[in-house]
Amino acid sequence: MIDLHYFARYRETLGLDAEQLEWDASLRTVDDLRRTLLARGNAWEVLAEQNLMCARNQELCGLDEPIGDGDEVAFFPTVTGG
Repeated sequence: MIDLHYFARYRETLGLDAEQLEWDASLRTVDDLRRTLLARGNAWEVLAEQNLMCARNQELCGLDEPIGDGDEVAFFPTVTGG
């Protein structure tokens, strides 16, 4: 299983804050996972944004970060302030 979490605007757009996906060995990186989610279409296109941030097991990472069964992955937009 992979635990997924969506934060801020992504949570609002997708209408959920978390879900679990069955582990699939073809999901080798965070980007593989993101592409799987994008294939759902419609609202999921929000995860195609250039400024998407992600974390694996509560540590910021890049889309090329390897993932495995039991990992937690979070997606959230960049935060700006002034």
